[in-house]
Amino acid sequence: MVETSPKQLDTANDLGMSRKGYWSVRVKFALALTIASAWAIFSYWIARRWISDLSGLVGAPIANIVILGIAILPGFMNAFLVTGLLLDRRPKRKPILIYPDVTILVAAYNEESSIVNTLESIALQKYSGQIEVIVINDGSTDGTIEKLANISYPWLRVIDLPKNGGKANALNVGLKQATFALTITLDADSYLYANALPNLVGRFLSDPHNTGAVAGAVLVRNSRHNFVTKIQEWDYFHGIAAIKRLQSLFQGTLVAQGAFSIYRTDILHELGGWPECLGEDIVLTWAILKRGYRVGYCEDACSFTNAPITFKNFIRQRQRWSRGLIEAFKHHWQLLFHLRLITIFIWWNLLFPFMDFIYTFFFLPGIILAIFGYYWIAGPMTLLVLPLSMLVNYIMYFLQSKMFTEQGLKVRKNPFAFGFYALFYGIILQPACLLGYLSEFTGMRKIWGTK
Repeated sequence: MVETSPKQLDTANDLGMSRKGYWSVRVKFALALTIASAWAIFSYWIARRWISDLSGLVGAPIANIVILGIAILPGFMNAFLVTGLLLDRRPKRKPILIYPDVTILVAAYNEESSIVNTLESIALQKYSGQIEVIVINDGSTDGTIEKLANISYPWLRVIDLPKNGGKANALNVGLKQATFALTITLDADSYLYANALPNLVGRFLSDPHNTGAVAGAVLVRNSRHNFVTKIQEWDYFHGIAAIKRLQSLFQGTLVAQGAFSIYRTDILHELGGWPECLGEDIVLTWAILKRGYRVGYCEDACSFTNAPITFKNFIRQRQRWSRGLIEAFKHHWQLLFHLRLITIFIWWNLLFPFMDFIYTFFFLPGIILAIFGYYWIAGPMTLLVLPLSMLVNYIMYFLQSKMFTEQGLKVRKNPFAFGFYALFYGIILQPACLLGYLSEFTGMRKIWGTK
């Protein structure tokens, strides 16, 4: 087998650097920041009466902090998101004559019901380069290894670990066996859609030469299972995809998720692979960013994965993600002081625990008070955020629907779940995230717990 060198990858990347007719990324960033700041100032100005009334109950300092967390900061973020998405023009992938060879790592633990289908989705990919797929059976106690023993693909290798050691360990074991200069991670319960593999690799090669990783688009595979998965379908389709798209525009997607992402193999070796922690993918991504590399996002490299089917497991998943964010700050807090466009998103993430705290302990009680006619926290002023929220959701829907149409996909009609997602999702999500932050700060035992 012939290995593609990092130098060859850089040359291929350079072929995709010409972007005539676009505003520079810095101009777009400045415009988005200006509009978002203007919106925040305007919001604070019209909220003066609200703050004054609340100050009479809790004092001016607390009133300002509460309104900042409920309205001003979320408004700033939404305005920045809207402006950035409207300015985003995804650069076209450059024609690629010869696709590079790639290694695909699949860490599997108790995936007997899905592993065969996952490998079939790889086999159906129309990818002209050579692939090797390394499945690491991480001490499964079900029939995963028996299923793998009955599969015969020339590009498949199976590593059977006798004991479950966690996802990071399994991926690192597979990384030691990786042959090629590009490594892709794929969850064992995921299904690659249509041209996901060539689209992801093509985006990587078309992005700037200092790109170290590119995240694929992860969507919900089991969205028809029940109401819990139907709600999450909109979160993946709307919120997660939009944030990754915006971060990619400004040169730094903050999570190249393990479910489906591509990395330069030499960078993975340079960083020692995936760290042993709950949020191994976000901690690794921040390590890549800290080394000065760029992390991109490919919105049309679609992988469908199974979402938690109960609210209990959904909450556990989001707790784990929140703990991963705190782990990333523990390992790579220096990113807060790197002068790059993505620095705003690092600070943005630093504010999430604060906003989730305010939402949980002030806004939610404020809604209950409003039901009984006390509009101290949630009241008529709160309704002013609805037009901006509707605009955000419309833009996200429009962009994602356009991508779906181009990929031959159809947005499934799911209005009731969307209404719940738009209006009530935060009631479950933000307290769950807050529990995750507190769990990490207090050193509670770390468990996966999302199956």
